[in-house]
Amino acid sequence: MAENNTIYIGKKPAMNYVLAVVTQFNSAGEDVTIKARGKSISRAVDVAEITRNRFLKDSVVKNIRISTENLKEEDGTTSNVSSIEIVLGK
Repeated sequence: MAENNTIYIGKKPAMNYVLAVVTQFNSAGEDVTIKARGKSISRAVDVAEITRNRFLKDSVVKNIRISTENLKEEDGTTSNVSSIEIVLGK
């Protein structure tokens, strides 16, 4: 899957990302990956569900991957941050 079919979830309202997902589906076609880390994970799930239930009713969740990433802090310590990838397809 091409990297440009990926939507990274941050702190913006969920509807901004829903619009990005719908736009990506209409231009690119088959699969769109929604990625998020930490506190944005719940927003990523909201984006996937809003997209599936309101805008693209024929889309399905093809895959969900969860993982933990090690992030290095500025003071040299590391912290674990959860991450999720949700793959939506038609």
